[in-house]
Amino acid sequence: MARTRIGLTGGIASGKSTVAAILADCGAVVIDSDQLARDVVEPGTEGLSKIIERFGDGVITDGRLDRPALGRIVFGDAEARADLEAIIHPAVRRRADELEAATEPDAVVVQMIPLLVETGQSDDFDAVIVVDASEEIQRQRLMQRDGIDAAQADARISAQASREDRLAAADLVIDNSGPDDEDLRTRVAAAYAAVVGRVTGTR
Repeated sequence: MARTRIGLTGGIASGKSTVAAILADCGAVVIDSDQLARDVVEPGTEGLSKIIERFGDGVITDGRLDRPALGRIVFGDAEARADLEAIIHPAVRRRADELEAATEPDAVVVQMIPLLVETGQSDDFDAVIVVDASEEIQRQRLMQRDGIDAAQADARISAQASREDRLAAADLVIDNSGPDDEDLRTRVAAAYAAVVGRVTGTR
């Protein structure tokens, strides 16, 4: 059986990481682009050097990337955000490809990519799973998680693709609006089995 490739995406604070952890429990190999985006800007990397060159030393604290400082720049400036993405995205894709190539030939690989739709990768996978939550729930979670106000939360939400565009790219949607983790776990496991079965023709 050939490797099964699933793209996992969703809006900011929709609960992608929670769903990814459940998918890993189901047997998938999860490649987390958020983690890779941190890895490729670690001290000493080419990525961090390019960020300093573009944004200056003000985004560095104790030799490391100051993410809140960089976020304050890019979330309010589309050109700056595009420049940052041009630095990070190619490096993340290269590393994701390396990790995927190292998996077993019949593995189910889930690449968790927050900007999957925005970067035009929807057609690169056998199936796309979208984790969905309303913008109001995203806003509430962002404010609580990151200690930001509603305006800042809305700026981060609006910096991504619209909810409608993400849903249009989905082969399967997982609603993560509720607080019941056990219910979510059951639904994600069922969705995983359905998607893998459909892709591999086993059900």
